[in-house]
Parts: sequence; structure tokens; C-alpha cells
Amino acid sequence: MTNKTILLIEDNLDDVELTLHAIRKNRIKNEIAVVNDGAEALDYLFGTGKYSGRDCTVLPTVILLDLKLPKVDGLEVLRQIRANEHTKFLPVVILTSSKEEQDIINSYSLGANSYVRKPVNFNLFAEAVSHLGLYWLLLNEGPPTKTGEQ
Repeated sequence: MTNKTILLIEDNLDDVELTLHAIRKNRIKNEIAVVNDGAEALDYLFGTGKYSGRDCTVLPTVILLDLKLPKVDGLEVLRQIRANEHTKFLPVVILTSSKEEQDIINSYSLGANSYVRKPVNFNLFAEAVSHLGLYWLLLNEGPPTKTGEQ
């Protein structure tokens, strides 16, 4: 059985708390790993920096990625995820407040699986997180891993 971790890449601590609260409210029991900038996200995924001891064969089930991140922006994080043989098939959901059409185009061009705008209203946000959890953690069939697990 694979680890069903959600990787939340978000620099705004209020949005982190809101997302974690929405996940708990919807009784999503999966482990949540939170990183606060793009460089830390890449370290987490590729086992570098402060994550150099992390078992990189254990990948998150889904990544919730903000675009406007310090150090390395979300689009560059997505670009590096897709460029790496080990991570290129990871489901990446852009979860952002950006309404910029170019951000949507760039996200899909770089291989995002989904683009979700963060609703301002908490109840709508909680509902969106519930749908994301249901789909990506329960319904979606991910690509097989090297051991044949999903």
C-alpha cells in the first residue's frame, strides 16, 4: 500500500491554516506535508537540502501548488517536477488566488493536472478542498510505481 500524502506548497500561513482546516473539516485523514516556498518544495521532492535523508521513493499522492511562491515560483516548481523521470507523473493541482489567464495557460502548458482558484469564502473553499480530496485521493487512478503499486 502506498503512502497517501498530500504535499501542500503554500507560502501564505493563513492559506495553509485555511487549507488544513478545510481538510480536517472534510475528514480527510491523509498525512499533509507542508512546505512554504518553491526551493523547499524541490528539496522535499528530490531529497536535497534539509530533506537529504528523506526516502524519495515515497512520493505524495497529490501536490497542491500555489503559483506565487518565494525563492522558486510555482511554475518553475512544476517545470522541474515534469522534467524529472521520478516525479513527472505526479498529480499537480494548482491551488492559487491568481485569475491571470497567462497563469492558467502556463500551468497547463507545463503539465498541471488541474487549476483551482481559491475561493474567498471559507465554506466554498472547504467544499472545493472536499472535492479535490475525493477525486485525487479516492477516485483517481495514479500511474503505477516501480513496484506495481498505485
